[in-house]
Amino acid sequence: MGSERERTLSLLDAFPGLGLKAYLIREREAGSPVNQYAPFYLWASPEGMNSFLWGPGFQGIVNDFGRPVVQHWTGLAYEEGPAAASAPGAATRRRTPLGEGVPPGEAVAEAVARHAREARRDGAVASALAVDPRHWELLAFTLWAGPEAPADEGERFRVLHLSAPGRAALGAGRQW
Repeated sequence: MGSERERTLSLLDAFPGLGLKAYLIREREAGSPVNQYAPFYLWASPEGMNSFLWGPGFQGIVNDFGRPVVQHWTGLAYEEGPAAASAPGAATRRRTPLGEGVPPGEAVAEAVARHAREARRDGAVASALAVDPRHWELLAFTLWAGPEAPADEGERFRVLHLSAPGRAALGAGRQW
């Protein structure tokens, strides 16, 4: 039998509609400016996300900790990296504002092309690109093999666990 922590981390290992959930943390003792738990979800379907947010599991979180802010982006691209078969040990999140002088369609097309190249970097397990049209901000999220992520990739996290029941449904090379 596994520990209580292992059971908790594996609760979503078969959740319908979930592409993947990375259980992420960063800690001051490891050089982070903050201690933070930062779960990251990629949904294979809107119905899966809705089932989670309006279901009993999420209500348990709300009951115990209050209603957290749920940040939501529109998916642009998903790529499997050269280390796709590896278990991720690290993750990065990079936010980039879209310049006001560039038409949004052009900025997104350029970001998607750049993302396809960056997702092929050595050690990349998988990478997603999304946009927040409320704040006109791009979000690049990458899972990395091994315990360390490249220093130049933005905020760095340690991966505690990866639930990926619908990872194949995310469709490598998929562009929305």
